[in-house]
Amino acid sequence: MATAEAVNAVVREGKFSKNAARRVRVAGKLPGVVYGASEPAVPVALDPKQMLRILHSDTGHNTIFDLDVAGAKAKAMIVDWQFEPIKDRLIHVDLKRIALDKAMRAEVPIVLTGTAAGVKNEGGLLDQVLREVEIECLPSDIPTSVEVDVSAMQIGDVIRVADLPHGGKFRFITDEDATVAHLALMKEEPATAEALAAAAEPEVAKKGKGDTAPAAEPAKK
Repeated sequence: MATAEAVNAVVREGKFSKNAARRVRVAGKLPGVVYGASEPAVPVALDPKQMLRILHSDTGHNTIFDLDVAGAKAKAMIVDWQFEPIKDRLIHVDLKRIALDKAMRAEVPIVLTGTAAGVKNEGGLLDQVLREVEIECLPSDIPTSVEVDVSAMQIGDVIRVADLPHGGKFRFITDEDATVAHLALMKEEPATAEALAAAAEPEVAKKGKGDTAPAAEPAKK
């Protein structure tokens, strides 16, 4: 189980209004909401740098940490977050209380390892279609990532969710027939319109008028 430093959250005033959230940001804090464990949702203010450290850690949003909200302590995770699109600034997070003895759902990244034989020997192209997979397991069994070795893949091979290793500690929620990656033959660049037009011209047209012999004039008497 991936853990991080303890997080202290302050209950914020104004409940869930946009103006209240704006005031929290102006004060240099991050607005958020804590919910789960059959308890009411609580609007909180958090340290934005601490939340960013968790999101940018190896385990990312699947990191489990100790949360203290006005003395009420629980295990928690970041389950949703929002960035301001222009300045790329974290502006909101949702935290969920976690019961360590109850299964939960989480999304984990899929990591392809090795170099596919079809890429190395046949010039194929490996396309990763699915980059995250949803699983269900106990919080302590959430992996940092799900790794799959693609070294043996040849042209035409496909890896599906059912092919991913899991060791029996979790089950897949994502459709097991969903394609994770496939290896296809590299397509040649299509010919340009100019090249196709040039290839279609008759031989005489390619030579041009200056290359043809002038017609012989009739003999004068």
